[in-house]
Order: sequence, then structure tokens, then C-alpha cells
Amino acid sequence: MPRPDPSLETSALRATGRRMPELPSQDRWNRGAWLFRDRTLHGLEILLDEAFVLPGTGIRFGLDGIIGLVPGLGDVVAGLLSLVIPLAAWIRGVPYVTLARMAANLAIGVLVGTIPIFGDIFDVAWKANKRNYQLLVRHLGEPHRHTWRDWTFLLMLVTALALIFAVPIALVVWLFAWLISH
Repeated sequence: MPRPDPSLETSALRATGRRMPELPSQDRWNRGAWLFRDRTLHGLEILLDEAFVLPGTGIRFGLDGIIGLVPGLGDVVAGLLSLVIPLAAWIRGVPYVTLARMAANLAIGVLVGTIPIFGDIFDVAWKANKRNYQLLVRHLGEPHRHTWRDWTFLLMLVTALALIFAVPIALVVWLFAWLISH
């Protein structure tokens, strides 16, 4: 980050009687950059979804599947760890369609993962972090290019959300109509 022109600081001191605030050093802005590097994100994806192999089966699983075994809190903690990849995608400027798809992958994994036993098996098969990392890599390699699958997925997501909200509303309206008629 370039330093400001010293003459600007002198003119600001004369005009306002105050010095310009000191800009943070370049090191401060780069301290957390390692977290969002491709290598770190790929390592996180492997750690959460593919770090271990079930002997004799070839089935890969990671910490996401192990942490998810803890009832209630496990899926929430795993979901919070999984937010790093979508956050990195947002910081890198991945389009909102892709971010919505990443959020849906994560939400599906966390919501279904809360179901005892079945949810843990689903987490091992779903691999939300691997899906999200692949989306990140694909869209950084081909910036601002959406495929028909992205738009179809977004349309299905919006439709599903509309149904999720519409069903309880319809039930409440039906219940009120039924109560009024009886």
C-alpha cells in the first residue's frame, strides 16, 4: 500500500489543525492472507472431507464426518469451519450465484447432518467442502461465467425456499379458515 504524499499531510495539518491518521503497515493487511490461499483452502477441504479412508472400502471422510457425530453441537461446529471456503470465495469476488450455491451446499450438509446416524452418513457422502472448493476453483479459472447448471440450481433453491415458506403460511391460512367456519 503506497504511503500518502507528505505535502498532503502538511496541507491537512494547516487546514484542520490535525495530522492525517497513520496508515497501518503493509504487514497488517497481509497477516490473514495465508488463510485464503489456494493451498490452505485445498488443505482445509481435504481435512474436513477426505483426510481419512475407511479401511477396505475406499470411502473417504474427514473431520466434518467425525465432528458431526457429536449430537447437536458437532454439526454446528463443522458448519462454522466449513464457512471459510465460501468466505474466501466472497473475498475473492466469486459471483453471487456461485456464493448462493455454496451456501446451499453448506446448508444441506448442516441440516441433513443433524439427523442422527443418517445425517452423519450423508455428510460423508455429500462432501460440501469439496463441492464448494471445486466451485471456487472453477469460477476463479473462468471468472463471471455461469453455466446452465448454476442457474438451474439457483432456480431450484429459490423454488424450494418459496415452498418452505409457503407451506406454513398456507397451513395457517387454512387453520384460520377452518376455525372461522366451525
